[in-house]
Amino acid sequence: MDSARAPHLIFLLCLLLVSLLAPPPGGAAAAPGFIRLPSAAGKAGARACGAQPDPAAYDRPVIGIVSHPGDGAGGRISNGTATSYIGASYVKFVEAAGARVIPLVYNEPEERLLEKLSLVNGVLFTGGSEKQGVYFETIKKVFQYVLDKNDAGEPFPLFAQCLGFELVSMIVSKDNNILETFDAQNQASTLQFPSYSFEGTVFQRFDPDLIKKVSTSCLVMQNHMYGISPKRLRDNGELSSFFRILTTSPDENGKVYVSTVQANKYPITCTQWHPEKAIFEWRKPMIPHSEDAVQVTQHFANHFISQARKSPNRPPADKVLDNLIYNYNPTFSGKISKSFEEVYIFS
Repeated sequence: MDSARAPHLIFLLCLLLVSLLAPPPGGAAAAPGFIRLPSAAGKAGARACGAQPDPAAYDRPVIGIVSHPGDGAGGRISNGTATSYIGASYVKFVEAAGARVIPLVYNEPEERLLEKLSLVNGVLFTGGSEKQGVYFETIKKVFQYVLDKNDAGEPFPLFAQCLGFELVSMIVSKDNNILETFDAQNQASTLQFPSYSFEGTVFQRFDPDLIKKVSTSCLVMQNHMYGISPKRLRDNGELSSFFRILTTSPDENGKVYVSTVQANKYPITCTQWHPEKAIFEWRKPMIPHSEDAVQVTQHFANHFISQARKSPNRPPADKVLDNLIYNYNPTFSGKISKSFEEVYIFS
C-alpha cells in the first residue's frame, strides 16, 4: 500500500465505524442495517415480567367434566354398570385453552361431587346418549349448582355439548319430551347465523373472514339424532327467555335445528355440535381437520376458559392436585371405538 494513502484509508475506516455505532438520527428508531449494542443503562432499565396483565383474572383455572355412563369404547352406556368415562378429547379441549380438569364422576356420592365442585372454576357437559336415571339426576344437580353460583354473584361458566345441550334443554324447559329427531349423525356442517350481532358472544372472537367460512363451508362436526328446532325453542317460554339462538344448522334432509345458544343472564354456552373433534379425534373421515376448523375449535375453547378465569374461586393447590384427572391414566381406544382416540375410565 502507498504509505501516502494509508492515513487517508485509516481515517475513512474510523468514520465508518463511528457511523455504525452511533444512534440514528431522530432518536430511538433504528435505521435499516444499524446495529445497536447492549449498554449498561439498557440492562439497568430492564424489568422482569412478574405481575399478571389483569390481576382480577385467574391464571390457574380448573374445569370439572361430568363423566358419562359406560366405557366409551365397548359401548356400555346403561346405568346398570358402575363404569363411566370421559373422552380424552374433552380434557385436551380444556387444556388447549390453559386450564386443567377434575373429573366429576357421575355416580359418586353427592358429598364427594360437591367437594370436587368446590375446587373448580367452571363445568363441561359432554356428548353421549344417556338421558335418564342417575346420570340425568347428576346433570340436574350440577346445572343447579352453576345457576346458584352465578345468582350469588360468582361467575361460574358452563359449556354443554351435544347431549349436554339436550339435557340442559330438558331441564330448562321442564319438559323431558322437548327434543325432536334429526338426521345429523356423522355429518360435517355449516353454522348459519340468524343474527349477526356478535357482541358478548363467543363469535365476537371470530374475524369476518372466519364467520364467512364457517357459514359457507362444513367446518364443524355433528353427531346426533336429537335436537331442537328454532320454532320449538322460541315457542317454549322457559327456553326462549333463558337462551339466545346464535346459530342453526341443517341436517341431512335440510331440516333445521338450533346448533349454538348462549344464556341471556348466565355464562352458559351450548353447542349441538362437537368442537373438540376437529383437533383431537380421527376415528371418522368426515371430521373436518382444516386450519379453519381448528381455529373454530380454539376460539370456543378460549372463550370458555376466559369465562372460567373470572371465577373468584381459589381452591387449595394440594386439594386440586389430589383430584386432577392426571391421577388417572387414559386408555387408547382408537382400535375399537368409533368415537374416541383415548378415554379416561372410572369404575
